[in-house]
Amino acid sequence: MSPAMIRNLIFDIDGTLLDSVDLHADAWSEAFRHFGIDVAPESVRSQIGKGGDQLMPVFVPEERLEREGETIEKFRSALFKEKYLHKVRPFPGVPALFERLKAEGHVLALASSGKAEEVERYQEIAGIRDLVDVATNSDEAERSKPHPDIFEAALARLGHPSRGQAIVIGDSPYDAEAAVKAGLPVIGVLCGGFPEAQLSEAGCIAIYRDPQDLLDGYASSPLRRGVP
Repeated sequence: MSPAMIRNLIFDIDGTLLDSVDLHADAWSEAFRHFGIDVAPESVRSQIGKGGDQLMPVFVPEERLEREGETIEKFRSALFKEKYLHKVRPFPGVPALFERLKAEGHVLALASSGKAEEVERYQEIAGIRDLVDVATNSDEAERSKPHPDIFEAALARLGHPSRGQAIVIGDSPYDAEAAVKAGLPVIGVLCGGFPEAQLSEAGCIAIYRDPQDLLDGYASSPLRRGVP
């Protein structure tokens, strides 16, 4: 391992490794409609990357959220699993990227706002189950992104690596904000649909199109060369 190389890589999943952002937006919109809350998928889409605890307050009045928030979230979760999960596909280059990273000596972690069973299924869909060293989920974080809890949980599972020895790869400004709050540098990918300017403003130090682009540019990336 090169002295400059960042050993611990913490990946977001939805929108970063898997093409699932539109599907999550559709599921949330449909779930809200079921409870008489009219929110277009396009409006929800800008909030994907947050967990339900941070997303729902944007659209559900506080009083109703206290009364029905848990019920809405359970309905949404079941709906996604039943109607949308089978449509999720990995972005190009995901297994090849993880294979290359493992071969180079990196430790690979996943940090998702999803439920434990969703994270398990996602690893299968992405074709990376045998390549992942650590996977955290919503059970390990009191608050979801843009709070830093999930990345702090991943750092704990990685043994609290020293500064400069861990980095986040994510697609949303919420990933970037959470990473910065956790004291971590962050690389952005555009495949989740968020604008490049928004990712830069949120703190991304480098931006790639998708996992394949990161694989193609690995040798000159911060993953390989470190962060100045």
